[in-house]
Amino acid sequence: MRDFDEPDEDELSVTAPKTWATGAPAVVHALKYALGQTSPKRTALTLLNINQAKGFDCPGCAWPEPAPGERHRNEYCENGAKHISDEATSRRVTADFFRQYSVDELSRKSDYWLNQQGRLTEPMVLREGATHYEPVGWDEALDLLADELHALQHPDEALFYTSGRLANEPAFLLQLFARAFGTNNLPDCSNMCHESSGSALNETLGIGKGSVSLDDIYDADLVFVVGQNPGTNHPRMLTALEETKRRGGHVVAVNPLPEAGLLRFKHPQKARGVIGRGTQIADEFLQIRPGGDLALFQALNLLLLDAEDKEPGTVLDREFIEEHTTGYDAFAEHIRRTSWDDVLEATGLSRDQIERVHERVLESRGVIVCWAMGLTQHKHGVPTIREVVNFLLLRGNIGRPGAGVCPVRGHSNVQGDRTMGIWERMPQPFLDRLGREFSFTAPTAHGLDSVDSIRAMRDGLAKVFVGVAGNFVRATPDSDVTEQALRNCTLTAHISTKLNRSHAVCGRTALILPTLGRSDRDVQAGGEQFMTVEDSMSEVHATRGRLAPASPHLLSEVSIISRLARRVLGSEPDIPWEDFEADYDLVRDRISRVVEGFEDFNERVRRPGGFRLPNPVNSRVFRTPAKKAVFTVNDFTMLQAPKGHLVLQTLRSHDQWNTIPYAMDDRYRGIKGGRRVVLVNKADLTDLGLADGAVVDLVSIWSDGSERRADDFRVVAYPTPPGSAAAYYPETNVLVPLDSVADISNTPTSKSVIVRLERPEERGRA
Repeated sequence: MRDFDEPDEDELSVTAPKTWATGAPAVVHALKYALGQTSPKRTALTLLNINQAKGFDCPGCAWPEPAPGERHRNEYCENGAKHISDEATSRRVTADFFRQYSVDELSRKSDYWLNQQGRLTEPMVLREGATHYEPVGWDEALDLLADELHALQHPDEALFYTSGRLANEPAFLLQLFARAFGTNNLPDCSNMCHESSGSALNETLGIGKGSVSLDDIYDADLVFVVGQNPGTNHPRMLTALEETKRRGGHVVAVNPLPEAGLLRFKHPQKARGVIGRGTQIADEFLQIRPGGDLALFQALNLLLLDAEDKEPGTVLDREFIEEHTTGYDAFAEHIRRTSWDDVLEATGLSRDQIERVHERVLESRGVIVCWAMGLTQHKHGVPTIREVVNFLLLRGNIGRPGAGVCPVRGHSNVQGDRTMGIWERMPQPFLDRLGREFSFTAPTAHGLDSVDSIRAMRDGLAKVFVGVAGNFVRATPDSDVTEQALRNCTLTAHISTKLNRSHAVCGRTALILPTLGRSDRDVQAGGEQFMTVEDSMSEVHATRGRLAPASPHLLSEVSIISRLARRVLGSEPDIPWEDFEADYDLVRDRISRVVEGFEDFNERVRRPGGFRLPNPVNSRVFRTPAKKAVFTVNDFTMLQAPKGHLVLQTLRSHDQWNTIPYAMDDRYRGIKGGRRVVLVNKADLTDLGLADGAVVDLVSIWSDGSERRADDFRVVAYPTPPGSAAAYYPETNVLVPLDSVADISNTPTSKSVIVRLERPEERGRA
């Protein structure tokens, strides 16, 4: 089978999951994938420039790089190498391809197949009533889009979506254009991933970002890694955790699945990682039931209060609590009512396990809690993260070295995009500064997030969708509803580097606008340009493409946005779009006057490694209404599946980045040759009367009586917590209704899906 053919799910095979990650096999797999995409010379040029001070930022995860003098010459992970090789591929999608395949045929292809076709090379249009995309010039394509925007009855009928691949400069221009046009409809991928983090942290600490640096991770006494799988989603985090261990710190992993990278890590750039046993990362592994993290941190907080009662003044940081926090008394009163029976049932852990971790907390002066979507994508995601903050506040683990909050972002510049204004609810001071800088009044009414955007398209309230980077169709819940919503639009347009399913789910008219990738050289009228990104730890640095662009017909995202804005806005307000397109320094000059922390942007970002944005939390300044950090009261919540049902979490495979699989394998979990699998505990299979290897449909059930179905998944006996299951997204996005969202943040509840496993012959009987 050639690597760009459709995969055959019948080739699926299963072996025991791995107990360690990375090492020499990761190097071999990365090089094999890279050389399958392009030439050895181009591979070498790509890999030697990724994550280097004068090179380009990996378009994968947002884990930070060490300081320039401390970086390895190969400062990337297996998945980063695959991700950049995927962008640097020599394969091309031309007009001939679109003449060969109709939109209907493309809609029936797999995500893997679509991605493997290669880089997009010229603008394409699907005209109303047509079956195939056809080439279109840039002027006509942008005129079509501008005409549709002009035809709207109100600017709020337009949606401008971004993924975290977008760099700071085009992100700033996109939000400027949208707001000058008259709307705050700026949904982004963070709405579906870390919005719960932002909601909780803004409420409790006054800023929706993490507070730690790489040095804090290295120097922490104890690091919690909760609801995340670094070995697959951000492998370079394992290097940082290994350094934590080497400096005498400890790691507690909290996750429903045993993840190989957190069990043992073999550093591929160290002799001990190639010929040795590597490093045991997790000193404790708490195999928690999905959604049980709130109960766990409530139990840890109860134990801290009890320990303080026994030895007053020795456990809690009373000085910090009294000087820098509010709400402690109500919080403490609530936590003292915590039921151990409830905790043990919700978590699936023993009291001994929790008390062992508590002892580690007592022995640790500096504690960091890292988390990802295992916490955010639950209905109670925001309360869970607020409880994590409570835990850190009790011992003053906020605002000092080696301690703090660490939400680990899963896309390279998703945090930077938010800093630049890509948010439907930007604070009024930002809007005021933007308006003053560009002499217009920015709209103040909150716009639509990703879930509400789908609702608006479904209900005919939004008619033009513009997606800048990303794969909206496959990143969102309730797949059938989302696809129909997009088809309701008068026009859909996607600014993209590669083909994906969103291009096959079209409004009456559809545009594909191909753009430069992160690794491509960007030459404008003012000379060769660079852009900037912000990582998970608020470090802002330059990214410079080094490769020849995939096609002479590509435009940069800055160019596309600037040319569209000129067509739509004309000279009102007076914004120098043409100058911005020619020289990105001029964009950064404006950013420096609008966005806090970016003063002298052009000068500081030219320093090797860039600069770190200030975080007031690290000076123990809290921009909450009370001007203090806030203890919160969070009601106990427990996920309960009816008899004969399981709690399903959706997750990535190892050979996958966001919505796109690079192979049909999940090496660390022992899955090869297929993705339609559901991982289930052996005891649950016995109770359900199912055999390992059986084929089932996944049927999700919801409180309104509705059901969703994903057909033909192979059961794999796997060490999941009893009563739970796991399966890959985006194949299982169909199971999550649009209205099943986290309280406050509106994030889809993709980690808490109640399902039954139904044999195919039983379809329609329930």
